Amino acid sequence: MDIKMQTADRNLLLELSGELDHHAAKNAIRDLELAVDAALPRRLLLDFGGVTFMDSSGIALLLRAKRCMDALDGSMQVCHVPPQAKRVMDAAGIGRLIHIKQEGTV
Repeated sequence: MDIKMQTADRNLLLELSGELDHHAAKNAIRDLELAVDAALPRRLLLDFGGVTFMDSSGIALLLRAKRCMDALDGSMQVCHVPPQAKRVMDAAGIGRLIHIKQEGTV
């Protein structure tokens, strides 16, 4: 799992790529927390476009990101979610807690 970070105007973009499984999740969560702590964003955007596989450990990452942003009174959004990861998110009902941008919407 690789995470690339970009910040601008208190917006934080994290681009995830690779497999988000139980082996990668621990480091990914740590990297996410470090990035949020450093940027103190008002808005977090998680780009899942490069995620090739996700299991339930990815849900833990999403919930941790939400907790971090709630603590900052900020918002978060997930975008470019591949079909396999979307099925995992849907099965967990994560869309009720976190905004998942559907392709083609504004």
